[in-house]
Amino acid sequence: MEANAGLVAGSHRRNELVRIRHDSDSGSKPVDVSGQICKICGGVVGLTADGDVFVACNECAYPVCRPCYEYERKEGDQSCPKCKTRYQRLKGSPRVDGDDDEDGDDDLENEFNPSSSRHEPIRLLTNGQPVSGEIPFPCATSDYNQSVRTNSGPLGPNGDKHLDPRLPVPVRIVDPSKDLNSYGLGNVDWKERVEGWKLKQDKNMIQVTSRYADGKGDMEGTGSNGEELQMADDDARQPLSRVVPISSSHMTPYRIVIILRLIILGFFLQYRATHPVKDAYPIWLVSVICEIWFALSWLLDQFPKWCPVNRETYLDRLALRFDREGEPSQLAPIDVFVSTVDPLKEPPLVTANTVLSILAVDYPVDKVSCYVSDDGSAMLTFESLSETAEFARKWVPFCKKHNIEPRAPEFYFAQKIDYLKDKIQPSFVKERRAMKREYEEYKVRINALVAKAQKMPEEGWTMQDGTPWPGNNSRDHPGMIQVFLGHNGGLDTDGNELPRLVYVSREKRPGFQHHKKAGAMNALIRVSAVLTNGAYLLNVDCDHYFNNSKALKEAMCFMMDPAYGKKTCYVQFPQRFDGIDNHDRYANRNIVFFDINLKGLDGIQGPVYVGTGCCFNRKALYGYDPILTEKDLEPNIIVKSCCGGSRKKAKHSNKKYVDKKRAAKRTESTIPIFNMEDIEDGNVEEGYDDDEGHRALLMSQKSLEKRFGQSPVFIAATFMEQGGIPPSTNLATLLKEAIHVISCGYEDKTEWGKEIGWIYGSVTEDILTGFKMHARGWISIYCMPPRPAFKGSAPINLSDRLNQVLRWALGSIEILLSRHCPIWYGYNGKLRLLERLAYINTIVYPLTSIPLLFYCCLPALCLLTGKFIIPELSNLASMWFILLFVSIFTTGILELRWSGVSIEDWWRNEQFWVIGGTSAHLFAVFQGLLKVLAGIDTNFTVTSKASDDDGDFAELYVFKWTTLLIPPTTVLIFNMVGIVAGVSHAINSGYQSWGPLFGKLFFAIWVIAHLYPFLKGLLGRQNRTPTIVIVWSILLASIFSLLWVRIDPFTSDAAKAASQCGVNC
Repeated sequence: MEANAGLVAGSHRRNELVRIRHDSDSGSKPVDVSGQICKICGGVVGLTADGDVFVACNECAYPVCRPCYEYERKEGDQSCPKCKTRYQRLKGSPRVDGDDDEDGDDDLENEFNPSSSRHEPIRLLTNGQPVSGEIPFPCATSDYNQSVRTNSGPLGPNGDKHLDPRLPVPVRIVDPSKDLNSYGLGNVDWKERVEGWKLKQDKNMIQVTSRYADGKGDMEGTGSNGEELQMADDDARQPLSRVVPISSSHMTPYRIVIILRLIILGFFLQYRATHPVKDAYPIWLVSVICEIWFALSWLLDQFPKWCPVNRETYLDRLALRFDREGEPSQLAPIDVFVSTVDPLKEPPLVTANTVLSILAVDYPVDKVSCYVSDDGSAMLTFESLSETAEFARKWVPFCKKHNIEPRAPEFYFAQKIDYLKDKIQPSFVKERRAMKREYEEYKVRINALVAKAQKMPEEGWTMQDGTPWPGNNSRDHPGMIQVFLGHNGGLDTDGNELPRLVYVSREKRPGFQHHKKAGAMNALIRVSAVLTNGAYLLNVDCDHYFNNSKALKEAMCFMMDPAYGKKTCYVQFPQRFDGIDNHDRYANRNIVFFDINLKGLDGIQGPVYVGTGCCFNRKALYGYDPILTEKDLEPNIIVKSCCGGSRKKAKHSNKKYVDKKRAAKRTESTIPIFNMEDIEDGNVEEGYDDDEGHRALLMSQKSLEKRFGQSPVFIAATFMEQGGIPPSTNLATLLKEAIHVISCGYEDKTEWGKEIGWIYGSVTEDILTGFKMHARGWISIYCMPPRPAFKGSAPINLSDRLNQVLRWALGSIEILLSRHCPIWYGYNGKLRLLERLAYINTIVYPLTSIPLLFYCCLPALCLLTGKFIIPELSNLASMWFILLFVSIFTTGILELRWSGVSIEDWWRNEQFWVIGGTSAHLFAVFQGLLKVLAGIDTNFTVTSKASDDDGDFAELYVFKWTTLLIPPTTVLIFNMVGIVAGVSHAINSGYQSWGPLFGKLFFAIWVIAHLYPFLKGLLGRQNRTPTIVIVWSILLASIFSLLWVRIDPFTSDAAKAASQCGVNC
């Protein structure tokens, strides 16, 4: 399946597969490969005397012209610069030393046929007609004689070999002593591969030690005694990252204050519980219950931040070890997932910028594949992605040539900075202007598609060739796959290959549970495993573009590090946002969570998964356990002190568990433990009869299908430790299996969504998925590079922001009421105690809305009734109150000190905690109870990601009514009325009533200060009148009005006395 070969649609249950031809197919022509550029001299490769493309190396087809080929054979090392395979003598080439040792004929036409151009597209399997059963192929005499380049199956990364898609991939015998990466598929037995690698390493070590043992001699290309090469090797062996502990001068006072605050809080609660207010007992009781809950909530939030850490990566060491210049890159392949649903709420231009930033990422192009999930089966998304693929051919080389940041064109051209800084190429200005013009024309085409898609025709959408769009019914359509770019046809304007770009829309049918975003992500896991099978996955929302082109390398510094890689389930990046107002009125940036809470978790077992900007280990998503050491399994100091027990006994049990895990350790080879034919025949245990331990660990075919589903290709892919496609697959198998694994019934009676992939059961599938991985013993890493890795958009409108928070809180309540609740799930010794406390805090925080709502109403109630929740204070009691407030503020200040968060961000976070707690969190509690207990489901609302077309932050002032606004509005009005009533009563009661009034006013003003951003959102622009003026105007007007009525100057003193005395005077 090649790029631009047509849309593939099909349904596995209906046993049909359709390849739809469109206009771009009819005019496709083979690309002229005679103009290939020599990678050595920069000249044209040229043709042979027979008119065929000149190919110097029959192993990898590395483009080298004939003069360079002759020079390398005569004067050079006689080997291919890419794969290091010795050049064979071609027709017309003079013999050189070593040619006499070659066996066979010099005529290589039968071994490598250059007439099958590597850029020539494959014919359509059908001409828009459904095919039932197996895919029929024309006979050998027909013109269906196309080929696909690959090195790990028909869609492999390097494309170094030509294969007939009608035939299984042939097995080729290779020399294990050579670099096996040069042999494409690497079809050799796993044991031979390991033994060959060991022999090679031993041989190199013997040569180095024997030659330079006495410190004499020179290494080629280095200085005396090989010091430079030795230094490079030493750097390559260094860790790829390091933990940067926070200074003890910051952390020690912080921890001391936390302990002191805990002690003070205990004495405070003891005083409050033992000193009731007899004349206001109900108010006192409610206040004490609320304060106890707030104390427990603080404990859950505070102690996971006990040991925060920073991390540092070394990209230069990563390059030395895995990506040396002039050698084939050894970096792991990565599949990047982009999810989208509704193109009208998630504009195609936003998604396109995300895709363009992925295609231009600083990573080997043969190691990157981008999958776009269209869960709304919108033809607008499909057509805009087609336009994006064409624009990428110009945009990607421009980014890499001039090394620009960010590589999303909308945000790059919108930067208000000196774009000439650090640019030295004279052509940059001219090329930038031309590229900006190209991008504006591209935007016009996308906008035209959006305008056309506003209203669907009665007959449904129709593709350019007249074929009805298969996804016209978004709830009932077949699965669809389209490869827009790839290594078999996707070249940029400079002739270089582009990363693969794949459009995927999973099958949907009535009567099936599709599990929203989690189900779409699981479909991407399976289809990517069939087509490319990258060892790692990275998922981003459609509005989160790559702000740092080296983000993938940052993640690989942890994933490919020997110390972390085998036990790291994911690397989480912080979320950063564009388009937020300068004051961040509704705490959209969430700085406190990303820069304080997640740093604290990174020092325990790792941050929680936040749903986007996260790089996964594919094995962790498959439900496998990590490879842990004895040190990893040791209980922490808190568990030891709480549980006690014999250290010797604990050590013995840990050792037994480690031995078991070591026995279950899978091979690190890129070849599966058993091939696909063994799986299909059920002979997975052949060859292991002599080793009962290995035989006991191999799963039968039935258990594999029950776990992963009935796809032999996918099952074989799950055993690829370093990714890659099983060597026994061909094009027809890939095409059929890709449609099969995204069918709506594939997950039936499997462990998908239960133990594998994104976990179902909550609208916040991210928390649940990360929790399951941590419960198995995996760790996660928090990576904060100096330049933010990703940036996205956030809803700045009050109603949209509250709806977003409502969805998050609802997901937490669903987890709280499920079997995966961290309070009682996963007690197997692998989830650390403080990590569990963090997860408990993540799911119970919506419950705080109930005591918070009552507590925010208490000040107004006290002002209206004249009662108070605290009795008359003694000197000792006053001391506990003062110390508690001092400890609260001191803890916050010290947190800001070690984290670098500004006091404004901290205050905005505190304000929105009250706003969200009295609105969205409160509704989430009741909606969650209704959903779990009564089965009343709530619809998932996609947050709008539309751009600001009416000016800067115009959306901020738009008023959108929602029921979420009722509770905080009521609290505001209630406290304002209480303030007016309290002040009026104090004025009329004399100076002795002002003392008790100040305490009540303090709490009421505290509530209004926290709800102040909410009040600004209610009032909107108001002709730009400062909101504080309006608030104080209403307060003062109400106070003076009540005073006027109370004083009543038009009534005489005698009348007042008579009216007050009445008949009893």
